[in-house]
Amino acid sequence: MLKNLRGSIILLVTAVIWGTSFVAQSEGMKYVEPFTYNSIRTLIGGIVLLPVIAGFKLFSKSEQTEKKTSFKTTLTGGILCGFALCVASSFQQVGIVYTTAGKSGFITALYVILVPVIEFALGRRTSKKIWLCVALAIVGFYLLCIKDNFGVGFGDLLTLVCAFFFAIHIIVIDRFISKGADGVAMACVQFFTSGIISFVIMLLFETPGIEYIYEARFTILYAGVMSCGVAYTLQIVGQRFTAPTVATLIMSLESVFAALSGWLIIGEQLSVKELFGCLLVFAAVVFAQVNLPFENRKLKKRE
Repeated sequence: MLKNLRGSIILLVTAVIWGTSFVAQSEGMKYVEPFTYNSIRTLIGGIVLLPVIAGFKLFSKSEQTEKKTSFKTTLTGGILCGFALCVASSFQQVGIVYTTAGKSGFITALYVILVPVIEFALGRRTSKKIWLCVALAIVGFYLLCIKDNFGVGFGDLLTLVCAFFFAIHIIVIDRFISKGADGVAMACVQFFTSGIISFVIMLLFETPGIEYIYEARFTILYAGVMSCGVAYTLQIVGQRFTAPTVATLIMSLESVFAALSGWLIIGEQLSVKELFGCLLVFAAVVFAQVNLPFENRKLKKRE
């Protein structure tokens, strides 16, 4: 019981860090361009995870529970995840320039629903409940993002693309973890991969200035150290003591904390229609993770 409670608290802290990082990203864009911001923060995230990897190895050896992991699988998975993360975070970082941190948080959370939809397209069965959640999320997205002239905000559309690539990112992680990849090491590789790609694009298309990067230092450090390094480590630790469904529900609260921090820290406002849209999107995300009794009965019959 205490272990479950400890795991839930750790994951709640993770959701708070991720949610508030949307504000850091939004504020950071006042000083630097998207690829400059992403390259620095993800490289910082990779550096932060280096001592964490060493710590996990020492801990696992002391407990004599070290599992054999494939270096090739971990490296390949990390590189592919890095590509997906780079694309997703790039769309998110550009999109947040044209939308609010709160809306960005809720739209990004749609990856929870997009994962089973993409898997359905790849040949896996998807329950009726998921399709109901998709319909609910579409209505929520409409209320949250569609304007009076039936146009979609540019930033909202970019963030929706970001959610799609985060869903791809999750599917890739799942595939390689199931093949025996080291989760923390793979995260470290993905951060360095994403950071290097963003750094190259930054040099080609942006004009980074040291003085502007210095101005954005606190937001970059928060996103790099806390959101990438600390939060990912807390997620790994927290999920050891928490059931997967409960863990996903708690972490999906990042969308709520994004909206709250946007309101409290930088004074973002949402209309009644937008707030109701947020509520529907969040309800769809939560409902998608809840196991219903009749679903369990169906599974037992199949077995």
